[in-house]
Amino acid sequence: MITKASIGKLDKSSLARDLEIIYEQDSIVKDTARLLVGFGAKKIDVYEKGGKHLLTLTPSSDSIPTIENVRIQDPRFKTEMGIGLHSTFKDIKDKYEISKIVTSTKNVVVLIKNSDLYFTIDKEELPSSLRYVSSVNIEAVQIPDEAKIKYMMLGWE
Repeated sequence: MITKASIGKLDKSSLARDLEIIYEQDSIVKDTARLLVGFGAKKIDVYEKGGKHLLTLTPSSDSIPTIENVRIQDPRFKTEMGIGLHSTFKDIKDKYEISKIVTSTKNVVVLIKNSDLYFTIDKEELPSSLRYVSSVNIEAVQIPDEAKIKYMMLGWE
């Protein structure tokens, strides 16, 4: 379950150093290239025993790091409104109030009002006239109802 302050066993105030305890039944994989150079892990992947990728976590750069960003990798994680990785743009529109849509080169990011949750939709899901233009602001009415979610993220700051 994804709520405003938690996702599964992880909550907004969880410390990065406690991940081994929080996910003791799962596997934690840290960005070893960054660890070898002497920096803290930039990304931490959480896998279920058996290999299913659950989450990708990004710790903050604070002196006592918490989790700053969570990318949901497993479609079993769903919001209180039932939205998950297998949902469509229509599902998002029907359940949430969209605060803003940000256009990038390859994606559109759908921000939800009063929430740390946001969704990324690949521009390949859009009409061809909107796919290759990054300077145009895309409105919700221009995104097809059946557009699939590419990424589902929580941004805790």
